Amino acid sequence: MTYQSIFHSELFDGKNIIVTGGGSGIGRCTAHELSSLGATVFLIGRSKEKLRTVQEEIRQDGGHAYYKTCDIRDEDQVKITVKSILEDHQHIDGLVNNAGGQYPSPLASINQKGFETVVRTNLVGGFLFSREVYNQHMNKHGGSIVNITADNWGGMPGMAHSGAARAGMENLTKTAAYEWGCCGVRVNAVAPGWVASSGMDTYEGAAKAMIPLLKEKVPLKRLATESEISSVICFLLSDGANFISGDTIRVDGAASQGSGVWPLQKAKNSHSYNGFHRAVVPKILQDD
Repeated sequence: MTYQSIFHSELFDGKNIIVTGGGSGIGRCTAHELSSLGATVFLIGRSKEKLRTVQEEIRQDGGHAYYKTCDIRDEDQVKITVKSILEDHQHIDGLVNNAGGQYPSPLASINQKGFETVVRTNLVGGFLFSREVYNQHMNKHGGSIVNITADNWGGMPGMAHSGAARAGMENLTKTAAYEWGCCGVRVNAVAPGWVASSGMDTYEGAAKAMIPLLKEKVPLKRLATESEISSVICFLLSDGANFISGDTIRVDGAASQGSGVWPLQKAKNSHSYNGFHRAVVPKILQDD
């Protein structure tokens, strides 16, 4: 069985696309879909074991994938990684800045090191990869960049460090789209809401206990699948989105709308799309 994408199978034939954080979750799913649509995918992350596993999955499915271990927060590593991809494969047509991470904490309890670490991971890393891909290739050849942010429109209580970084990434998306548009570079962002992804199994304590209850805060009364995020990323990378730049698309089932005063009714007629044949339901949701 292979990925069941809504897009035609040759959409990204001949394209080279980088996916940071490609070893798990949304990044893994997106890499699989891009590969199923003809792209050669470059998986970026810090865990060689995870990257190698996803590379092997993609190759077993008949796709083309390579991996590079890289700490996206390290400027020199990012420069070298982009340079090495170009030396071996000549062009980079797309970049998905998906890598990120955070931990739950009240704002008053976050120390400076923790705050700066999350900002470096969720904002600085995406900036560095975007800049290097642009400076080393896209400024002459064009391309498309998709940044992954998060639902931060009501603030992010319990994750203020991540909220600050994600808001920064949304603004960076707008600025890059404006400055780089003259070179044929489009820059957009996708803001997922709550996604049934492997990252949910990394939380402990009160945060973990809250996860099965999240769907009650979504008008569609369910969580997103990884495929429902990946399909939007693929669209923004495609020629069909060639006049979309500087935008952020919310993929959150309308959870970011409303004030919380209007009561949510029991949902009906809402069906998940899951084209990822290797998707696994997070353990925390398996009994849900």
